[in-house]
Amino acid sequence: MRAVQLLAWQTQAQVVDVEVPVAGPGQVVIKVAGAGACHSDLHIMHMMSDGMFPWGPPFTLGHENAGWVHEIGAGVEGLSVGEPVAVHGPWGCGACSRCMAGIDQYCTDQLSAAGDGAFGGGLGLDGGMAQYMLVHDARHLVKIPGGLDPVAAAPLTDAGLTPYHAVKLSLPKLVPGSTALVIGVGGLGHMAVQFLRALTGANIIAADTRQEALDLAVGCGATSTVLTSGDDAAAQVKEATGGRGCEVVLDFVGVDATMALGVASGRQLGDLTVVGGAGGTYPMGLYTVPYEMNMRSMYWGSRSELAEVLALAARGDITVTYTEYQLENALQAYHDLEAGQVKGRAVIVP
Repeated sequence: MRAVQLLAWQTQAQVVDVEVPVAGPGQVVIKVAGAGACHSDLHIMHMMSDGMFPWGPPFTLGHENAGWVHEIGAGVEGLSVGEPVAVHGPWGCGACSRCMAGIDQYCTDQLSAAGDGAFGGGLGLDGGMAQYMLVHDARHLVKIPGGLDPVAAAPLTDAGLTPYHAVKLSLPKLVPGSTALVIGVGGLGHMAVQFLRALTGANIIAADTRQEALDLAVGCGATSTVLTSGDDAAAQVKEATGGRGCEVVLDFVGVDATMALGVASGRQLGDLTVVGGAGGTYPMGLYTVPYEMNMRSMYWGSRSELAEVLALAARGDITVTYTEYQLENALQAYHDLEAGQVKGRAVIVP
């Protein structure tokens, strides 16, 4: 079968021929419907090197995946061939205290849980940018509700799940009359706007350097927008909030400038959650941030939250915007992603 593989660190991925995987005991092979292309893949390709992780190339990319059950290994129950499923990306051990609490993404034994010292499919083990994918434990699969296209479900496993988790972290502060600022309306940001609309009564401000992204945000439910290409973005946010600032800021970019905008746009007792992995920093100090502002990073979301995201999508409360690329054109998808030319999420279909 054909697959998009990273063959060495700091190189471009390549479309190559590989063997079709076979399900062992407790495992499942899925026929892939779609695999999302993520900025994390670009970081993996261009910024990682030997020794940074206990795992490395070659492996098939694609950590946000969905499809249909193709082969079921011995001992697996509750699944049937042809059933549509989504893959929960962070593969936990299922036995540590965090996995038992339902937060597999923070598994304390993840490296041995996934196998071969890897983090999961597309993260050291073969992912979903192929015609078939081996899921090493059936517990990582979440059934897709009826009426939801598995191709659309694929990006929801990350581009949907991650912003959903970010919004849920701040739900107590997102009361009617509050304001949430979403910085970066790309694959994750446009979903965050929809979750804020669906789950809260907050006003939603969307900020981006691109007018087309702001237009998308309005279509997703943003109540106002800020074009951040100028120097007055924070002033515009403050004006939109009557000078108070935002109770919640979600930064889906994560560079120095967006983190500074988040702090300047926030308020005392507020939240600033940095989701984007661009490597930005901000100096934390008594007088550099609003008093009692919570500043945090986060990683992905839980299996139960993925089921919630899929249910919201199946009943039409949220809609993922995505652009399809054929498997043979996967490298073009990454080029477009790096250039900021993808509307919504890029999804690779075999």
